[in-house]
Amino acid sequence: MMESDQHARARLPRVPMIMLVDDDVDFLDLNAQVLKQAGYRVVCFANRNEAFESLTRERPDLIITDLMMESLDTGFAFSRQMREDLKLRDIPIIIVTAVGSQLGFDFRPRTKDDLSAMRADAFFEKPVAPKRLLAKIDELLRPTKLQSEGEQ
Repeated sequence: MMESDQHARARLPRVPMIMLVDDDVDFLDLNAQVLKQAGYRVVCFANRNEAFESLTRERPDLIITDLMMESLDTGFAFSRQMREDLKLRDIPIIIVTAVGSQLGFDFRPRTKDDLSAMRADAFFEKPVAPKRLLAKIDELLRPTKLQSEGEQ
């Protein structure tokens, strides 16, 4: 009986894990619920150092990070740190921010080159509509989903 349970579990598709990094607890709670209801596993961190340290234990399939946490450009620094690490550089990163509405700065990328300079795969201003966020996540994870489905 126990052996057949293990075989059944081995055939279950792998559930993608998403890391949320934001110092706004309300943003973490709300988006963690949205992502869990969409079928993702979610881990949350309130700062980039804890998030980066956790990457030695478990690798997420995608990261959503705030832009402004400890400093105005924490999200950019975190993205750069990820892209400079050979083991982590291929993890898709979505940057979200309320900087534009709170401080009047405009960090929105205008071109793919702007987005590339941010070392991010997508950029959203807060609040992010759940449907838009989930659509972008699905788009960014599609190659991973196709790979895992092909492995079955």
